[in-house]
Amino acid sequence: MTFIDAIVLAIVEGLTEFLPISSTGHMIIAAKLMGNATDDFVKLFIVAIQFGAILSVVLVYFKRFLQSFKFYLLLGAAFIPTGIIGLLAKKHIDALLENVMVVAWSLLIGGVVLLFADRFFAENENQSEEKQLSYKSAILIGTIQSLAMIPGVSRSAATIIGGLSQKLTRKAAAEFSFFLAVPTMFAATLKSLYDQKELLLKSNGNEWMLLLVGNVVAFVVAYLAIKSFISFLQKKGFRIFGWYRIVLGAVLLLLMALGIDLQMAG
Repeated sequence: MTFIDAIVLAIVEGLTEFLPISSTGHMIIAAKLMGNATDDFVKLFIVAIQFGAILSVVLVYFKRFLQSFKFYLLLGAAFIPTGIIGLLAKKHIDALLENVMVVAWSLLIGGVVLLFADRFFAENENQSEEKQLSYKSAILIGTIQSLAMIPGVSRSAATIIGGLSQKLTRKAAAEFSFFLAVPTMFAATLKSLYDQKELLLKSNGNEWMLLLVGNVVAFVVAYLAIKSFISFLQKKGFRIFGWYRIVLGAVLLLLMALGIDLQMAG
């Protein structure tokens, strides 16, 4: 893995982690295109640089994280379903992570959902005041987030749609998705790093430098992506993300239909 590879993957992570287009799907595709998708250190790198993206959320919304204890209780309630399902289904999830066919169909189907999201949840934007999230709603959003364990679904897309289903505005739903990313991604990253601790400990100085550069790049890019996404979402909505997902999913399916090998395994 070169420094160019590390920077490219970190940019992909930073750009896509908080957009409803699936960071996992894009990372799988990017690693495959660079020809190092089966490299164990690359797989470790993809997981480890999520720390940088997590820190960007904390920086952008620093004051919100100091708001109240209830804020953390809501995040905890939303995280519980994902944590439980993640532990129970980890083997099945890992088996899907190298399947580009799953990514392609998830991108396509999720894109169709996003095409109609603005129209279906249009009344949310007409509220006189922002709806306060209940614990029941938080748990439901967390349950919907669990669908994002399927690569290509997008954690951001799932939680935003979950938030919209609970009468949140686009802005509030997106922001809660960002907040929920912190415990969700932190737990998932720690678990994955623990599972790969031997590889992490065996990493040499050059590989540790790659991890450092990757986290810094992911942090900067994610920071800019978060600030831009909220503004764009309020003005334009989800349709462009829906069309993007549909086109990308269709292209992947077409390439595989033509016999081009996009599978990560082997």
